[in-house]
Amino acid sequence: MPIKTLIDCSTGVVTEVELTAEEVATLEESALAHQELQAKTQAEAEAKAEAKASALAKLEALGLTEEEANSLIS
Repeated sequence: MPIKTLIDCSTGVVTEVELTAEEVATLEESALAHQELQAKTQAEAEAKAEAKASALAKLEALGLTEEEANSLIS
């Protein structure tokens, strides 16, 4: 069972207490939300990179050099 550490700053007493079922559920929900956010952020970054690569390829197909194409996109 996960534990939390409580520190009483006025006395310096440190106490370790098991998390309640509600706290464990909240912790699990937070972890899941974090994973979903990471997946969404990763997907957005990949989509942006793919769009940039596609735009570069199209500009190069029009006869621009890679340097010229990059200067238009940046």
